[in-house]
Amino acid sequence: MAKIAAEDIGKRTKQEERRMMWHSVKQNKACYLMLAPFMLFFLVFTIVPVVMSLPMGFTDFNMAQAPKFIGLSNYTTLFLSDKIFVKSIRVTIVFALFTGPLSYVLCFLLAWLINELHPKLKTLFTLIFYAPSMAPVYTTWQMIFSGDMNGYANSFLINLGLANSPIQWLTDANYVLGVTIIVQLWISLGAGFLALRAGFQNIDRSMYEAGAIEGIRNRWQELIYIVIPSMGPQLMFAAVMQIVSSFTAGTVAQNLVGFPSTDYKAHTIMTHAFDYGWVRYEMGYASAICMILFVVMYLLNKLISKVLSKYMD
Repeated sequence: MAKIAAEDIGKRTKQEERRMMWHSVKQNKACYLMLAPFMLFFLVFTIVPVVMSLPMGFTDFNMAQAPKFIGLSNYTTLFLSDKIFVKSIRVTIVFALFTGPLSYVLCFLLAWLINELHPKLKTLFTLIFYAPSMAPVYTTWQMIFSGDMNGYANSFLINLGLANSPIQWLTDANYVLGVTIIVQLWISLGAGFLALRAGFQNIDRSMYEAGAIEGIRNRWQELIYIVIPSMGPQLMFAAVMQIVSSFTAGTVAQNLVGFPSTDYKAHTIMTHAFDYGWVRYEMGYASAICMILFVVMYLLNKLISKVLSKYMD
């Protein structure tokens, strides 16, 4: 008779786990049916392109002729010959370092502050802060950073005596990246912000009472010992969303400071991929760029998962 190790007692076999999973699917089939349309679009427009970009990155493909296998030529050209790509790496890192962590902290703090308001005010302020992520706001920001005397930023600085002449915010190489970062921060309160709002709403109120009994005396202690440990999944989701939005940002710069931007100062990796994919139609080269970006985001997501893993149980 086979002996069973003490640590194996209570563990399920793979067949039992599979059976339980299918049983759970059958029990919640209505939920999965509602998820089906999104999952179909996600599969067709996200999973399939990512899988296709890996082999396509090793080809010369212009969409008019059959792909031609060229090995690592696209990747060696990117790092050894493409000076604009090297510059776009630096721009993307600076952009991500500012917009990623700042936006993540901003989402968390705003969600925390809004959670302390009256229920009606919660709804109002959630809509106010989430609205910029749903609608294009580039026209408004172009008015604010207009390069003439009528631009709000220029008018404000000149009236205060901080500037003698209008600043060309959207064309001067010294300012285009900073302006793009500011606008990206403004519109970055999207799905991650809503996830954190939901996380605050779902915290059991009895945990605060238990914390008070255990010696927690102020809101900062509540935040550290109750709120953050209770919001592992929401913190993880928001972190992933911020990483993705920071490294794939390109639309903001294209709509705000032009394409290409002055001296490529706001030229990100995603903008470089757009240039080769949808302007030059060099799909093999663009796929190589996207694959590099995908690998970087994957590694960062793994790092964030490791950091936040202690809050996921």
